[in-house]
Amino acid sequence: MRTAAVGTAAAVLATGAALGPAPAATAGTATGRITVTATAAEAAGIRFVDIAGDGGTVLKANVLTPADADGTRRYPLVVLPTSWAMPQIEYLAQARALADSGYVVVSYNSRGFWQSGGHIEVAGPPDVADASKVIDWALAHTPADPGRVGMAGVSYGAGISLLAAAHDPRIKAVAALSGWADLIDSIYSGRTQHLQAAALLGGAGYLTGRPSPELERILEAFLSSDLEREQEMIDWGRERSPATYIDRINANGAAVMLGNAWGDTIFPPNQYASFYEKLTGPKRLELRPGDHATAEATGLFGLPNDTWTSTRRWFDHHLKGADNGVDREQPVRIKSRTSGGYEGYPDWTAVGARERRLALGGEQTVRTGLDSGANGGVVLLSNALDQFLKLPPTVSVPLLPRSYAAVWQSERYATAQRVRGTVKLHTTVTATASSGTLVAYLYDVGPLGVGKLVSNAPYTFHGRTPGEPFTVDLELFSTAYDVPAGHRLALVVDTADPLYIEHNPAGARLTFSSPPSDPSYLSVPLRAE
Repeated sequence: MRTAAVGTAAAVLATGAALGPAPAATAGTATGRITVTATAAEAAGIRFVDIAGDGGTVLKANVLTPADADGTRRYPLVVLPTSWAMPQIEYLAQARALADSGYVVVSYNSRGFWQSGGHIEVAGPPDVADASKVIDWALAHTPADPGRVGMAGVSYGAGISLLAAAHDPRIKAVAALSGWADLIDSIYSGRTQHLQAAALLGGAGYLTGRPSPELERILEAFLSSDLEREQEMIDWGRERSPATYIDRINANGAAVMLGNAWGDTIFPPNQYASFYEKLTGPKRLELRPGDHATAEATGLFGLPNDTWTSTRRWFDHHLKGADNGVDREQPVRIKSRTSGGYEGYPDWTAVGARERRLALGGEQTVRTGLDSGANGGVVLLSNALDQFLKLPPTVSVPLLPRSYAAVWQSERYATAQRVRGTVKLHTTVTATASSGTLVAYLYDVGPLGVGKLVSNAPYTFHGRTPGEPFTVDLELFSTAYDVPAGHRLALVVDTADPLYIEHNPAGARLTFSSPPSDPSYLSVPLRAE
């Protein structure tokens, strides 16, 4: 009955949010809608509160406590900051499940969004301070145990949770789902602006919140490719990157679980894997098919979900001391995009233990500025289709226009090739202009020449001398994909993709070569057999 009431409360709140005015940092009034919401919330055991965040900024929050809480004992605490642009009802289903299993749960709307006060600071210092203020409030107003504090969240909530763990030693366990460790390496990888990701985040921020003046300046400089402000943007991103504070996180000793999707078009998995390797405390890395936050999405509706099951097991062990075996399992847990079960590894380097190199011989020249037909798809949509329907972006490799796309193909493989980890491109480029962009794609090519996208990544250069060769080393986004026997791998490189901002002057050309002294190649990591 309490679970059903949670759904009722969520539905009422969602309706109110959809039909109400634009978000404003004002307290609610005793309207009919609020009365209905309060009734449903009371039936579900939900308490809606205002918490004073950093500088007194009001944070709208909800609290759930175990049904048997009678003031005689304390319970572990889990704090859940909301995702970017999401209302405070986001975690109600998971919060109810946690409360029913013996946790105090406080979920709050991140500052600048919906009815919380302040401006959107993009996990800046005020957001980190807010997390500690919420913990302070919970310890003072709920039966939460100060020695057993955890934080979790999806996307924006994940980033804030990791940053908070670096600054607040009370946090003993974190579950960071579909988040970022390095903000620059996420949306500016290869020195290339991830256009669709930035536009989606920026648009959602304006629709559901109040961007800070600083965010408006950074976003304008980012989207307009203002290179004079590049260092300012990088410094801004580093301040908001958990990887910057890895030493603090390790010193505080929080147990960190990271979860992400192979096809996350906002926070690609590479930066999480790199961060995971630098953690020295208890840690776990889980990677699954999907796009940004799609691996966790069904769990937010209360449906069975592997990611949230792992999260509860992680907290049960590290906050309750449950002997559930999570500490004895292989800490790196991945699921291939093309095959069934999970695979366990002792560390990230063991995921792609074997290497197969594809030689990139000869010389190929391409014109710039036109999408050849090879591209990474559409943010959120394409990799979600791959997750649920096994339909990744496809292209006919034989029909790609060779004047706009350089193509290299392997032989047909006699056995399945289980690609695991990070594919790396090493090549020599000669450009006719000082700036430019290239995008590399790896395809699984079947007998009819249809290529299914395995991975991709962009690369941008500035300040090069026209006509002078230079080396490019590019990591494609990490993945797990099984290439069937009888298929081949194809590397395609072009210069434009709707996912990214390209920097190719009109009429420019790029030439890819393989000098005898430094041959070009594609390094493909494979699972150990």
